[in-house]
Amino acid sequence: MNQHIGSVALLVADYDQAIAWYTGKLGFELVADTDLGGGKRWVLLSPPGARETRLLLAKADGEQQAANIGQQAGGRVWLFLHTDDFQRDWQRMRERGVHFREEPRHEAYGSVAVFEDLYGNAWDLIQPRP
Repeated sequence: MNQHIGSVALLVADYDQAIAWYTGKLGFELVADTDLGGGKRWVLLSPPGARETRLLLAKADGEQQAANIGQQAGGRVWLFLHTDDFQRDWQRMRERGVHFREEPRHEAYGSVAVFEDLYGNAWDLIQPRP
């Protein structure tokens, strides 16, 4: 059996604003942007070099979903951006204005620092130890 998570949905307030942030600040690639009608779009983003898991931008529909933008994990880190060069990507992201909640840490499992996306969702930038 061969399975993988194809995409993870992320609630956003505005498609174009989110596309600009993820491509401009994190260097993600726009994989798909298809109009589904009624103001909905199928927007997939991918970190550089990623082959499987994609980020699906989902524009909040209604007050309940809008209230959860930036709080999909209740303030906890819930997305983990792996890198093959922590120092390079941490520095590049800082130069592009990404807000880090902390300075880099070197843990038993690898180098890591928590950052926030444009909505305040917490992410780990992490280079796992081999």
